[in-house]
Amino acid sequence: MNKFKVKNLKKAFTLIEMLLVLLIISLLLILIIPNISKQSEHIQSTGCNAQIKMINSQVEAYTLKNDRKPNSIDDLVKEGYIKEQQKHCKNGQNIVLQSGEARAE
Repeated sequence: MNKFKVKNLKKAFTLIEMLLVLLIISLLLILIIPNISKQSEHIQSTGCNAQIKMINSQVEAYTLKNDRKPNSIDDLVKEGYIKEQQKHCKNGQNIVLQSGEARAE
């Protein structure tokens, strides 16, 4: 019976081992989370720039078809060149047309 107890104790994790594993996981999370938040800001600004480039290409398509530049971004929405949701970036900025070119405000 004594051998049975010793055998079971060797296969189990000790409390110190579990605490060390939790400490390592906590340290990794502390190092990773700030980096992820910085990356999300960069991704949103890059996404907004890509959206502005796409709208500028739709302005060119509109100009080629109608022989004039659109007066506002709403003209692009009405004609079906862009969707209503594409008038705003994910970071909250509005996209407007100024002199026939899209810009974020």
